[in-house]
Amino acid sequence: MNYKFNWNVVLSGEYLDWIIQGVAVTCQISALSLLFSVIIGTALAVMRLTGFRPFVWFTVAYTEFFRNTPLLVQIFFWYFGSEGLLPRPVMQWLYQWDFEFVAGVIALTVYTSAFIAEEIRSGINSIPKTQLEASRACGLSFVQAMAYVILPQAFRIIIPPLISQSLNLIKNSSLCMTIGVAELTYMARQIESYSFRGFEAFTVSTLIYLFISLLVSFAITQYNKHFMRTVSY
Repeated sequence: MNYKFNWNVVLSGEYLDWIIQGVAVTCQISALSLLFSVIIGTALAVMRLTGFRPFVWFTVAYTEFFRNTPLLVQIFFWYFGSEGLLPRPVMQWLYQWDFEFVAGVIALTVYTSAFIAEEIRSGINSIPKTQLEASRACGLSFVQAMAYVILPQAFRIIIPPLISQSLNLIKNSSLCMTIGVAELTYMARQIESYSFRGFEAFTVSTLIYLFISLLVSFAITQYNKHFMRTVSY
């Protein structure tokens, strides 16, 4: 091999600033998408368990559609096709912001929330039905019973699959480079284009993704252990 590695090109000067900016955008788009995904996924799981047929049909259609279509296609749909779907005032408002970033958040959210909804539903189903019945007998409504009794227990059970979905979301955020979101992979590609140091650029980005994933996994696992220990006391 005649290739001479030059890591200083990537890890210094303007290119290092690009890497830092890419990491910041990756963390931002992943954190926002995860937050909205958990909220929407929880709502979908509860709606499906209400037994109200329109809610059940909607949630089944939602989860099956978004889980069984490629994420990249969904990203392109929200970026190129949202103008024909959303009202003009909404589109004008979105264009005032970073539309590429917003489209990426929407695509990642609707995709990930479909998976999280199924994880939460599985967690709820693992709770004995007698707890819901007892909560209703104590005067709580269905929503109150879910919020105060069932969901707190369900979330403790589904921490491991939620970690997996969080890590998948972080890695999936790299696909947003295809619509111009300046996240980590996009910045690595830019560095490669300007410096012709593709190996160094993508090696650094790979290691950063690995570090972020391990950090998120460790943080959530430690929180879960601490929470479980606190509850047991």
